Amino acid sequence: MNKYRLNNGITILFEKNNSKSVSVEVMFKVGSNNESAEIAGISHYLEHMLFEGTKKRKNSTEIANEIEKYGAEFNAYTTGDRTAFFIKIINKRFEKALEILSDMVKNSVFDSKIMEKEKKVILKEINMVTDDPRQHQWILFHKNLFERHPAGNPTYGTKETVKAISRQTLVDYFNKHYLPNNMIISVVGNVNDAEKEISKYFSGMKPKKVFQRKLVKELKQGKPKKFVEKRKINNSYMVLGYKTASRLDNDSYALDVIYGVLARGQSGWLFDEIRNKLGLAYQVGAMHENEKDYGYFAVYTGLDKSNIEKARKIILEQFKRLQNLSRKELEEAKTYLEGNHALTIEDNFHLADNNAYWESIKDSNLAKNYIKKIKKVTIDDVKRVSKKYFNGNYTLVVIEQK
Repeated sequence: MNKYRLNNGITILFEKNNSKSVSVEVMFKVGSNNESAEIAGISHYLEHMLFEGTKKRKNSTEIANEIEKYGAEFNAYTTGDRTAFFIKIINKRFEKALEILSDMVKNSVFDSKIMEKEKKVILKEINMVTDDPRQHQWILFHKNLFERHPAGNPTYGTKETVKAISRQTLVDYFNKHYLPNNMIISVVGNVNDAEKEISKYFSGMKPKKVFQRKLVKELKQGKPKKFVEKRKINNSYMVLGYKTASRLDNDSYALDVIYGVLARGQSGWLFDEIRNKLGLAYQVGAMHENEKDYGYFAVYTGLDKSNIEKARKIILEQFKRLQNLSRKELEEAKTYLEGNHALTIEDNFHLADNNAYWESIKDSNLAKNYIKKIKKVTIDDVKRVSKKYFNGNYTLVVIEQK
């Protein structure tokens, strides 16, 4: 992988391969964690609005058609720390992908009428998440897990804040944060002169002072927390988890290995104990998320409310069981992570996104050392890290059937 920096501060990551496609991702190092309470959800709102018309392309249909008529894929996402836009297209259309993305970034018009239309779409999106217990459980979990960190807030904000965002507020926020010197362009594919082509379309952007979010020291949890929401549904859903390490902490690699032990498909300990042996649930899994200044590890499952307490005990038992991890179990977790990682980044988009993620955290070169770090994790590391983070002071969120 090659890394370049344009004079206006844009970081370019380019990895060449022999595929027939090229993926281009434009990532801004800003997300919902940068927002004040009054404008919660504005980063996600802007993600939507950049697809809603430019000076050259009057609406989302024109933008979509410009991409899809070449058989290409496009999408975007917003997290706590990032907002990203990408196009995956055949090689010979590389320049077209750059032209469209640069048009969206530089020339979006933020039409007031379209803004009001898109507000309705976002409100429907919020309703959709709220209606789905498998998605809503994570909103509740983040809210209850974090006490200081803005990661406790939903990325989409609230209905009230979204409704209140004006065009001027949106434009001011965009001009403050969506800057070339706060931007990563990650390209993976079989193309030439990536730096030259990107410079052609993006070098005209003017840098400004970047407003960095203050890193937050999250409070250590001193006691278990439980939150229950009752609904008229046929199944109950639970998430049990802990605050853990940031991605830049070496503990995060041991936690990845623990994920490989507990939650790798149908052979992980959690699935085996809860579903295979006891038949308590259909869906069982875990989530391990790490960012620059926070992390968490959580187990989730859907089951009848009569089995919630039984599942809670089993989950805690699996965390304790890590103290007796065998060398064979350690090595299988590592080979799982190595294979899964290789298969994931075989796709150009996932590789481009992975490179940009590590650059947004600190340095894209860390991506190349990921598996090396995993291979260095020892049984003692797993025992130490599991003892450090997985104790009686967990957060438990339940959406319980009435």
